[in-house]
Amino acid sequence: MTGVGSNWAGNVRYTARARHQPSSVDELRKLVGAADRIRAVGTGHSFNRLGDTTGELVSVAGLPPTVALDRDRGTVTVAAGLRYGDVATRLHADGYALANLASLPHISVAGAVATATHGSGAVHGNLATAVAALELVTADGDLLTVDRADPRFPGMVVNLGALGVVTRVTLDVVPTFDVRQYVRFGLPRAALDAACDAAYSVSVFTRWRSSRLDQVWVKQRVDEPPLPAEWLGTVAADAPCHPVPGMPAEHCTAQLGEPGPWYERLPHFRLGFTPSSGDELQSEWHLPRASATDALAALDPAAERIAAVLQVCELRTVAADTLWLSPNHDRDSLAIHFTWIGDPVAVAPVLAEVEERLAPFAPRPHWGKLFGRDPAATYPRHDDFRALLRDLDPAGKFRTEELDRYFPQS
Repeated sequence: MTGVGSNWAGNVRYTARARHQPSSVDELRKLVGAADRIRAVGTGHSFNRLGDTTGELVSVAGLPPTVALDRDRGTVTVAAGLRYGDVATRLHADGYALANLASLPHISVAGAVATATHGSGAVHGNLATAVAALELVTADGDLLTVDRADPRFPGMVVNLGALGVVTRVTLDVVPTFDVRQYVRFGLPRAALDAACDAAYSVSVFTRWRSSRLDQVWVKQRVDEPPLPAEWLGTVAADAPCHPVPGMPAEHCTAQLGEPGPWYERLPHFRLGFTPSSGDELQSEWHLPRASATDALAALDPAAERIAAVLQVCELRTVAADTLWLSPNHDRDSLAIHFTWIGDPVAVAPVLAEVEERLAPFAPRPHWGKLFGRDPAATYPRHDDFRALLRDLDPAGKFRTEELDRYFPQS
């Protein structure tokens, strides 16, 4: 048992009465079976209380750090508490890769999957779409394995920690590949769609202070043609950059077109460095990609207020999927991600205005970020997930106050 603690950013101090880190699955099963309320906690990169509980917290980071490659099936089964960066180095050494990574390699596999955390790319789904199977401890302490053959599977992958404590995750893999990364400045907003389609993975950054978008991070496979000198009206960076002006570029992955392995280019930040001080808040909404131009225009009247409490805003595309609680369920999406200053009082009214302005576009929030509006109406399988909750956790062992708001028991 360890201290209860807080999330990574420090804006959420957990209210649980105890925190555990078992060293075996059997120990975990006993803990879960005996608990009245219990929640899994990962690397703490969520910014809301969806994962908080008045009961007990349990981390799976102490379970054996297994990484088992199955070359015949094209999958790897990993311990749920491992960070993506740790899995990636071992996969690459065996000649394999994951198709997509988030901007941070520091996040745990199970936590990222449970909240549909994503990378970027017009044809790439979020990280949860790579899941081929899950092993989890259910409310009665039993061990359950589900895979794509199970009709419940699309509802169990992005599970918000509400269906059990995940112990192992099986992921699709591809042959390893190299990537080169460029940063460009001053993208005209009219060229956003073309930019997002231009490479394997693309992220666009803006501080809402100009009619042009500040930075474009273009991540190309080395077998793609390199970017031309003249590209969509932008100017090439001549030195490494950080997305937030003034922050040290050495924390970021290599740029300037220098080739390197996928896991050292697809994230924005290097595993060996802290990406920022943590003195920040984050919100993120996913909208139909077809609505991107209109949605950004709807935010323009609030640009000055947004800029006043913003560190940086990132725009990314994510491909559609079939997972019930994925923000990208059944629609290609534009993700609008805000990294705010670490002042909840100053940020709250701006966040509420952003939600109001985006409301006509059926925004779906990232489950681990800050949002205010109930997203239920934007998820067609919302009621199916409620039924799954009742089936797998009838006593509400894994429920939290936040979960009850969005998925009422009655």
